[in-house]
Amino acid sequence: MSPTPGWTRKRPRHWAKFWSLCTARGALSSWQLTIWSAVWHCVTKLPFWHAVAWPIAHRERRSMEKTSEPSIATTWPRRREIPAAQGWVAEASGYLKKAGTIAGKDLLTEWRGKEVISATLVFSLLTIVIFNFAFELQRVDLPTVAPGILWVAFTFSGTLGLNRSFAVEKDRGSLAGLMLAPVDRSAIYLGKATANILLMLIAEAILLPMFGVLFNMSGVRLVSIVPIVILGTIGFAAVGTLLAAVAMHTRAREVMLPVLLFPMLIPVIIVAVQATGNVLRGDALSTLTPELGVLLAYDAILFVVAWLSFEFVVEA
Repeated sequence: MSPTPGWTRKRPRHWAKFWSLCTARGALSSWQLTIWSAVWHCVTKLPFWHAVAWPIAHRERRSMEKTSEPSIATTWPRRREIPAAQGWVAEASGYLKKAGTIAGKDLLTEWRGKEVISATLVFSLLTIVIFNFAFELQRVDLPTVAPGILWVAFTFSGTLGLNRSFAVEKDRGSLAGLMLAPVDRSAIYLGKATANILLMLIAEAILLPMFGVLFNMSGVRLVSIVPIVILGTIGFAAVGTLLAAVAMHTRAREVMLPVLLFPMLIPVIIVAVQATGNVLRGDALSTLTPELGVLLAYDAILFVVAWLSFEFVVEA
């Protein structure tokens, strides 16, 4: 009597396989095989046979592997055995790579258009020329007046460049795509701030020789000013990038950014002007440790605060 369909469905998988093998290869072909060969043929097809025969058949091979040299598969570290420091380094490198991509995009856009560099250079050069003709160099103490003129030119021209930091994406309609990119918002800030720092330093590197020519400054003193200019520019760009993101959603962003930015830059400008004046008077750079320390601390604190708060500023 053949089994009912219901009993067949409830039969375990291994016994169903045994039934089909015995019926197809054992019973139907028994006239060609002996009874023992048919039974042996069916038994060797069972799953439990492989579970027993596989360790026996490969016992010798496993013993040879233990005595021989370890293979690459046994010596290669598993994923869970990779130290946590390597994973942290990989995440940090990926984060910096994304920030570098954003900075490279801004620098490439500026290289093709040259909007920020040209406007910054023209504005700062006009500022220096106007102040040069306004004062009589023979009657004015240059170390007292020149640092203020230099940093006024840096401040106003830098503000003009920071206004275009997010305005390009907003005017072209690509700002939403940038914010929806699978990138941490802090990486966007880091890339934008890096691009702004580099653009401002390029403009200042072109402006410093012109400043030296117009105000009769020696090359040694101009070189001594460079560390002060770099530290002041980093703090300027760190705060300015964050406030440019705040001002881009307002109607009069060109007016709102200076209103928000200049009060935040008062410590940087005061310390930078004092340090620049001391260098122009002939003081060595090693004697300006307090001023440089203040600039460095200001840059570190505001850069970290802006880096952490950028995500909330953009969402708001």
